[in-house]
Amino acid sequence: MATATTEPVRLPPGPRIPKPVQAIAYLASKHGFYAAVSRRYGSTIISVNLPGIGHAVVICDPAVAKDLFITSTDLIERPTWGGGSLGDAFGPGSTFSLAGDELLARRKVVVPHFKGKRMRSYEHVIEEEVMREIATWPEGREFEALPSMTRITLGAILRAMFGAEGPALDELRDLLPPMVLLASLILTVPRRMRRDLGPWSPWGRHIRYRRRFDAIVDSLIADSRADPALAERSDVLALLLQAHYENGEPISDRDIADELLTLVASGHETTASSMAWAVERLRRHPQLLSRLTEEVDAGGSELRQATISEVQRTRPVLDATVRCTKTRIRLGDWVIPENTKLILSIRLIHESGDSFPEAASFNPDRFVGGVPKPMAWIPFGGGVNRCVGAAFAHMETDITLRTMLRELRFAPTDAPAERPRWRGVATVPARGARAVVYRRTAKASRDADSASLADHGSA
Repeated sequence: MATATTEPVRLPPGPRIPKPVQAIAYLASKHGFYAAVSRRYGSTIISVNLPGIGHAVVICDPAVAKDLFITSTDLIERPTWGGGSLGDAFGPGSTFSLAGDELLARRKVVVPHFKGKRMRSYEHVIEEEVMREIATWPEGREFEALPSMTRITLGAILRAMFGAEGPALDELRDLLPPMVLLASLILTVPRRMRRDLGPWSPWGRHIRYRRRFDAIVDSLIADSRADPALAERSDVLALLLQAHYENGEPISDRDIADELLTLVASGHETTASSMAWAVERLRRHPQLLSRLTEEVDAGGSELRQATISEVQRTRPVLDATVRCTKTRIRLGDWVIPENTKLILSIRLIHESGDSFPEAASFNPDRFVGGVPKPMAWIPFGGGVNRCVGAAFAHMETDITLRTMLRELRFAPTDAPAERPRWRGVATVPARGARAVVYRRTAKASRDADSASLADHGSA
């Protein structure tokens, strides 16, 4: 792990070209720029200098990533509120805005709601959302799957967060997609440029979206507090309203609103993007698609789980996770000064040939019969900042894929792979994960449904 030091600063190698030139190279290829620099200098730890970030160190090595994930938060931490993190969009009460003891205390309250029986209680909600959405899909005609995946994940996470359907949730279904997309793009702009210049300015629109979100959530909180059955409810809002920190203090309503926005926004955008990539990948691997369909019909899941892991490895929707040094540290052979951004390139770590032979190939069988290597496979980050909803996201992707394969036949394609397109936070298929589907026979669907129920009953 990294250690504190007073040694002279010694940064990893990196290009000496001017910052604007580095910026152009980065914007042209994103993490391809990091890969080129890494090859140029023969190092998996490199230095870059980019606008809005400044001097930063990029980590492309799984072993070094592991060291950073287990390094004390006294030495490094994720950027928090006001530091260019996602917390800037979600608010000071968001998990993304917390560090140290505050972060640990919040995770102890939130994480249990996404584990075990409590999480499995949301399975029927997810399947209902999938069935409702795919009922609208055209048969035999190409369409974009990404918008549908977004509606599925948003509907599922809203119902898990807030409970039963109603006018307030319908309004959130309309409000959140443009709100989240705008916030993710705004975060790429330096903080000093985020100004409210009226309802048509980006930051002004974001503020007005947030005010509307808070008004809806405030009404849901008030209704929940007045609900005589609050103690019997399993939605996350009800659970947070009844939760207390270890010192006995409740979570404030404003922090609950920030946390719910965090869970909903991060819980639908990235998962929808990953599910869209699954559609894009499977249509280009017809033999795998056939094997997965046969497995669903037989009530199995091992290959499907492996496929999800491989989609997340080869098409990570988050390119990187960031830490910042709080003091001077030694990291391997290098000495890095305080207030330096450490960019852990998820994309390049997943492309490590040492961890994944023939890493460029899409091969779910590499995960069959085993689990991804810790720190070599980090689609959800790692350490104390690992995504709170990782297990929920995996379950949601699994149920969605299982249901689609049970109900539909995806037509294979020999079209070129869709290129990644960056949308501020998530990376999505550039053409929206175009799909062509046909309904499977009613009998096949009934048989597969019975097998799936039997499989879940024995899980």
